[in-house]
Amino acid sequence: MSITQDIVASYRAPRSVVRRLLAMGEREDRAFAILMAACAVIFVSRWPALARQAHFEQIELNPLLGGSLFALLFILPLCAYVLAYVTHLILRTVGRKQSAFGARMSLFWAMIATGPLYLLVGLVEGFIGEGTALTIVGGLWFAVFLWIWFSGLIEAGRVDA
Repeated sequence: MSITQDIVASYRAPRSVVRRLLAMGEREDRAFAILMAACAVIFVSRWPALARQAHFEQIELNPLLGGSLFALLFILPLCAYVLAYVTHLILRTVGRKQSAFGARMSLFWAMIATGPLYLLVGLVEGFIGEGTALTIVGGLWFAVFLWIWFSGLIEAGRVDA
C-alpha cells in the first residue's frame, strides 16, 4: 500500500497498519524516512503561524523559518528517538516484550499519520490565531496521535512477543 493509503487506513485501523509495517522487517532506513517525512510535514504546517507572527510583530519571516527548520528537522528527530527509546524501556520494565524498533515505528508512524491533522492545526493557528478553535483542533490532533501511537505500541508488543 502507498503511504497515503496507509495514513487513511490508520484512522480506521491503526493496529493493522503498524502490523503491516512491522511485517516488512526491521529496516531503520524506512523508520528514519517516515520520521523525517513527519518532521517535514510538521515544518510545513508551521508556515502559516510563522507568517502571522512575522506580520503582526513586524519582523522578518526568514529567521523564523530558519529557526523552525532547525528545530523541526534536526532537533525533533533526536527527541523522537529518545522518546521512543524511553517508551521502550518503560514497556520492558512493566513486562511487555517489545523491540526498540517496534517502539520507534509506532511513534514515527503516529507522527506521520497525524500529519494531515497537524496541517489543519497550522492553518487554524495561522489564519484564526489562538483561541477556542485552535484548542479544539489541537486537542483533536493530540487525541488521535495518542490513539494511533498507543495502538501501534500494543500491536508492536503482540508482533514482537
